[in-house]
Amino acid sequence: MNEHIAVIGAGFAGLSTAKLLLDLDYRVTVFEKESEVGGVWTSSRRYPGLGTQNPGSTYHLSEHPIPKHYPEWPTGEQMQAYIESYADRFDLKRFVRFDTAVTDASINNDTGKWTVKSRSLNDDSEQITEQVFDFLVVANGIFSKPKVPKFEGQDIWESSGGKIVHTSEFLDLDIAKNKKVMIIGYGKSSCDAAMSAASVATSTHVVARNIIWKIPKKIGGLLNFKHLLLTRLGEGLFSYVEIKGFDKFLHGIGTPLRKAMLGSMGAIISYQLKMKKTDLHPNKSIESISRSSISLASDGFFKAVNTGNIQVHRDTQIDTLESGIAILKDGSRIEVDLIIAGTGFHQSIPFFDSSLLRRFTEENGDFRLYKNILPVDVPNLAFVGYNSSLMCQLSSEVGAMMVSEYLRGGLNLPCVEQQNQYIDQHLSWNRLRTDGNYFRGTYVVPFSIHQLDEVLDDMNLSLSATQKLKQWLFSIDPKVYASRYKILKQRNAYRMNDKLNRIASLYTTGKDHKSTEVRKSA
Repeated sequence: MNEHIAVIGAGFAGLSTAKLLLDLDYRVTVFEKESEVGGVWTSSRRYPGLGTQNPGSTYHLSEHPIPKHYPEWPTGEQMQAYIESYADRFDLKRFVRFDTAVTDASINNDTGKWTVKSRSLNDDSEQITEQVFDFLVVANGIFSKPKVPKFEGQDIWESSGGKIVHTSEFLDLDIAKNKKVMIIGYGKSSCDAAMSAASVATSTHVVARNIIWKIPKKIGGLLNFKHLLLTRLGEGLFSYVEIKGFDKFLHGIGTPLRKAMLGSMGAIISYQLKMKKTDLHPNKSIESISRSSISLASDGFFKAVNTGNIQVHRDTQIDTLESGIAILKDGSRIEVDLIIAGTGFHQSIPFFDSSLLRRFTEENGDFRLYKNILPVDVPNLAFVGYNSSLMCQLSSEVGAMMVSEYLRGGLNLPCVEQQNQYIDQHLSWNRLRTDGNYFRGTYVVPFSIHQLDEVLDDMNLSLSATQKLKQWLFSIDPKVYASRYKILKQRNAYRMNDKLNRIASLYTTGKDHKSTEVRKSA
């Protein structure tokens, strides 16, 4: 292949995309601003205590199993080493420009080619390098720019010694040592950070605007949560945008059974984590996790709350700051000199200008991407990894497959009107079900398997009935998706052989009027 593809980002999404395209003989250049592969797992972004939310057996790339010596829930450092081993095994690093920031990417509307400008972060001269590509894949992730709030009185608080950092910037426990620490947020990263800070801080407070359900690694202390929630049955317990197949039973005449299953799960988890004793029960059905997120309980967190080592202030938030004090909206006044913000990320694409962004985003910033991958109005552009999924590594691989089929002309996309209808339907559904907290339209939790199905269906690469049945009964096994990868490569090899055969046939006919077609095909 002569086409040259630019990929921005060297995490799960960027590397899996690069690997597939290289396998299909495209030329690929990957731009990565860090000095190592790994995306969110790189050393510059790992807070103390960071680990996977999924067991490693469900959280690896299809052709590269997690090392057998890893614990069931790998650490952040182990995940970066795993991604590094993937890059080494498939010789991907030589295609990556490390320590390189993309400063601008623009499309020539006449030719469809992309001009990518980049700068080496190791070069003090700040010289800009410019290169033209046939196709651009944005794989910089949805957790690219930390979102840190600004509070009234913060300047006064900081002038008296206060400091605020994002959880992704909490890289050294020493900054919390002997400090009065406050963590904002109640997601996994916030609770992880609270546990780490509590080991060295003089006091640790968590301010939670919204108490959500926490899921223990082993429900009832026995059953790994993956067997309940990382299955087709687990996803089927929650209402998807379109209810099909056996889901219709669960949300029809099987509703009493479904509600009983969810009720039992919620009761067991509440008792196990002592949610009522610690006043951390969400006070709503566990079915509500489809409106927020499946959040794994940090090891020891509820015990630390029960003993008073960590204090949680629920259903409130910081109102103002003054010298050495945070004043909450419930009137509480808390001494604090370090705030750690687990307040999410901006989905930032700083290398696109506003006119280009308007072609695939709405006024409120929502991404308009068909199947979370392809913009309707911009050619030769794709997004991989732009979905908040419990199986981001698989959604990245499947997204890369869709990109390859699009490049080869093997993707039978619906018309523009139908693509826009799909986007409108899913954005509207996400807004309703998540009360607005839907990651700018890229939120698919807890429907990760549903999203994988939808993309594979578009490529006629659906899993077999037997494979799907197994996923109803058992937790998802990423290795199953390697079979889709193999079929895709075989399909493309067949296309190439067919094309070469047609070219050879044209040559052997000796028909001069075909010479132009021959040159084009070659």
